[in-house]
Amino acid sequence: MPLSRRDFVNRSALTGAGVLIAGSADVLATAPGAIAAPQGGAAPAGAATALGYGPLVPDPAGILALPEGFSYRIITYSGKTRLETGETTPSNHDGTAAFPRPGGGTLLVNNHEISGTLAAAKAPVPHLEGHVYDPAAAGGCTVVDVHKHGARVSERVGIAGTATNCAGGRTPWGTWLTCEETELKAGEKGMTKDHGYVFEVDPYDRDANRDPRPVKAFGRYAHEAVVVDEGRGHAYLTEDAAGPNGLLYRWTPPAGFEHGRGRLRTLADDAGVLEAFKVFDSRGKHVDDLSRATEVGTVYGVDWVRVPDRDARTVPVRKQFADGEVTRSRKLEGMWWGDGGFYFVASFARTESPVQHDGQVWFYSPARRTITLKVLLGVNADVWADDGNYDGPDNITVSPHGGLVIAEDGEGVSHLFGTLPDGRTYPVARNELNIGTAEAPEYSEFTGVTFSADGDTLFANIQTPGIMLAITGRWSRIRKQAEGRA
Repeated sequence: MPLSRRDFVNRSALTGAGVLIAGSADVLATAPGAIAAPQGGAAPAGAATALGYGPLVPDPAGILALPEGFSYRIITYSGKTRLETGETTPSNHDGTAAFPRPGGGTLLVNNHEISGTLAAAKAPVPHLEGHVYDPAAAGGCTVVDVHKHGARVSERVGIAGTATNCAGGRTPWGTWLTCEETELKAGEKGMTKDHGYVFEVDPYDRDANRDPRPVKAFGRYAHEAVVVDEGRGHAYLTEDAAGPNGLLYRWTPPAGFEHGRGRLRTLADDAGVLEAFKVFDSRGKHVDDLSRATEVGTVYGVDWVRVPDRDARTVPVRKQFADGEVTRSRKLEGMWWGDGGFYFVASFARTESPVQHDGQVWFYSPARRTITLKVLLGVNADVWADDGNYDGPDNITVSPHGGLVIAEDGEGVSHLFGTLPDGRTYPVARNELNIGTAEAPEYSEFTGVTFSADGDTLFANIQTPGIMLAITGRWSRIRKQAEGRA
């Protein structure tokens, strides 16, 4: 039975001060020196490298620093590698999911977050006949075929003619949901169709991707990521938007609907119910913005409020709610299903939010109808610290070896970093590809973190210029630390 507001308040009252519990047993991680407080502080020297797989070793090739004993292989490189049809790999690599390849290996569906028109884009997703949604748009997805030994076999177009394909989500039935992070309508900035939708991409069946059709039932807004609760049928979606801040949504399927490959494209545009979340604290008081949580372990109850006009014909969805009706958050980003619910990211909060921070990771429990703050990164005072402070979590995945692996999209140095269930973080990789100058260095964000089905390979992208990497090593070494035995 779902948790009611009254049950939540009564349960919280029994625990005295309620549910603001710092350092609870199920907390996943906090940044070194920035534990459960937005102001943070500097990490002790070497604190970040004493955990995980050890310190990161500089890369002679100047691309990726990794722990000793780890290595990487470049799978795709925009402008250098080519699709099976002859065009070069598109740019702006973003959200990615891995699927087991028949006969061994991996198929990866890779978003390309290209926002402009086809005519203006330097490296667009090619418009493959039959796979184009909007002839004017330059974004989309490619499907990358990787051999079981890590060598790239081929790359092809999955879907084209979409816009600003940011993150998305892997479905339980083995497809990819790619999300458009835009609200452009037909006639705006050169587009010929409305955008801001979710599309399904099948990594196995090329013909299933012909005649792309948006899943309009999921709503039209600046989508970031999506997960699907296979048991209950719900889809949950994040919105990366401001003015006002974005929302977390839940879509409930219509009675009798059964999920499966290709089933989403059969839905009517208004099928099911789309709702935005509204959370409340242990006293039953509405929480207007997630940034107000400043203690790791904070638990909020969750209500859901129906969206009036999901296709946002005249008013953007997030603006259809008055103050007090919903809960907002700046930069709602990546999501990943695991542990009976899903983790979702609020990348950072600044002046548009009540409280400033440099990243939160929350966990939603459908059974309890609660969210719990698992990770809180304080405002990073030293964005150029090599491997200590982290800021701007974005794409996220649950590691099969324990904890999370998170892609950093912050300022200064850019990392992949991991978490342990007891509240510690550790570096996994550092981007060493300077796309700026020696005087003003710039390092692109990491995106698309995802493990192969066997857990042996971590795939990740450097968004600019657009590089997909396969990272291998003894990933299982973390298991003892994740289980608290080291």
